[in-house]
Amino acid sequence: MSSLDKRQGKDLPRYAKIRQMNRGSYDRDLAFDILDKGMVAHVGFIHEDRPMVIPMAYARIGDKLYIHGASTTRIIKANGGGVPASLEVTLIDGIVVARSGFHHSVNYRCAIVHGTARLVEDREEQVSALAAITDHLLPGRWDECREMTSQELKATGVLVLDIEHVSTKVRTGGPVDDKEDLGTDIWAGVVPVVTAIGQPLAAGDVPAETKVPASVPAARKKFA
Repeated sequence: MSSLDKRQGKDLPRYAKIRQMNRGSYDRDLAFDILDKGMVAHVGFIHEDRPMVIPMAYARIGDKLYIHGASTTRIIKANGGGVPASLEVTLIDGIVVARSGFHHSVNYRCAIVHGTARLVEDREEQVSALAAITDHLLPGRWDECREMTSQELKATGVLVLDIEHVSTKVRTGGPVDDKEDLGTDIWAGVVPVVTAIGQPLAAGDVPAETKVPASVPAARKKFA
């Protein structure tokens, strides 16, 4: 852990501090890299005095994260005025297989964001956010689609989460077994976990001569 990490940690509110720093950091560039490579964000908020966690599509633009859902959903309707929220993205890189069940683990990279979520009311920002969310999974897809109608925009709510605090945790490497278990005939190691984009399956009404759009191979390259 660098001195910069220590100094940043002292300035954070308690809820944003990492309890154990052996795998953690406050490296914003690393956090942004994880966020940009993830597919699904789990968003936490309070609704009617109950903690709620919702998986959502998202995109990052600078120090802001955009999430969207139907304008009638709880997370959109209840949080429009600006409320505390958190967002987490985890990338799983491997299953760590040890000689003892106690020492099994996973190799992973995760980013945890704390901030304030508010409803996007400006139409231009809303459209830019929806384009970014679409292109996050399929780079360039927004420009391949027809323009959204006013009714579609009205039915879609967008929240922006201002990134106030961010932290990461990362585990790499093999199992950490007890010394007395080393060299035994129980298999140990790492089983890699990969995310891959498969072959696209066209909808039944797509004309046979219609080519697969450029956004599909772009997504395959991004998430390889």
